[in-house]
Amino acid sequence: MNPVLPTFIIVFVGLIILFSSFVTIKQGTIGVITVFGKYRRIMHPGLNLKLPLIEKIYSRISIQNRSVELEFQAVTIDQANVYFKAMLLYSVLDQMEETIKNVAFKFVDERNLMQALIRTIEGSIRAYVATKKQADVLTLRSDIVQHVKEQLDQVLETWGYHLQDLQLNDITFDDAVMKSMSQVVASNNLKAAAENEGQALLITKTKAAEAEGNAIKIAAEAERQAAQLRGQGIALFREEVAKGMSAAAEEMHKADMDTSVILFTMWTESIKHFAENSQGNVIFLDGSVDGMERTMKEVMSLNLMNVDHARKGK
Repeated sequence: MNPVLPTFIIVFVGLIILFSSFVTIKQGTIGVITVFGKYRRIMHPGLNLKLPLIEKIYSRISIQNRSVELEFQAVTIDQANVYFKAMLLYSVLDQMEETIKNVAFKFVDERNLMQALIRTIEGSIRAYVATKKQADVLTLRSDIVQHVKEQLDQVLETWGYHLQDLQLNDITFDDAVMKSMSQVVASNNLKAAAENEGQALLITKTKAAEAEGNAIKIAAEAERQAAQLRGQGIALFREEVAKGMSAAAEEMHKADMDTSVILFTMWTESIKHFAENSQGNVIFLDGSVDGMERTMKEVMSLNLMNVDHARKGK
């Protein structure tokens, strides 16, 4: 027998034992070491030493965040079915030895952990939704999340985990309920649109009435002022005519002439003015003897009135 062979075997076995004493734990992972099936210690990330053939790596616990999607159903207090789609974010509570032991040994495997975690969250949400009405569920998204965190934090700590976040991404109802909710929203929008349109029309009508009233007031005020000015103009004209006639009558009286000539002249001048500016209109005058006598009598009466006024003025 070759004496070198046993030496080679011993060296080879020794090298195997030496290299098996070094264990590398990846970043974000904690190694759980057992000796003959009993927990011994934990290994942190990096290069670690272990007793070969005695210590065994039972499991490698990830301390990174993990997520899972949930889909489940709940029933409100008014018997409406509510369908949830949620995203659960959780992680190991910390890197303490007792926490790692709970994570490693509380459940048989990862599948059982997830089953317990999901069922616990679903039960907590169902219990909370069962006390609420259908119309209130959509507005209670943050309240539901807060309720679940309060209920699960202590339970998860005993398992060695912590609930980082729970997001309710989708909350839906049965098709009939969704359709009725859409109809309610549509009717409310139509009602609001009708109210806004009515208010806009009322404002438009009110402003138009105010504008029309103001225009009528302005036109009436302008007409009043114009009528006043016309009246004042006519009064001033008549006053000036009276003054002129009084002065002319006085001059005629001084000259010992009949003052009716003034009135007759004014009458003929007026007829001449009508004829020149009538623009084709027909003026009918009474040319009979009776008409002439009636006109002269009217002129004479006016003359007597002017003479009386002149005397009173003196």
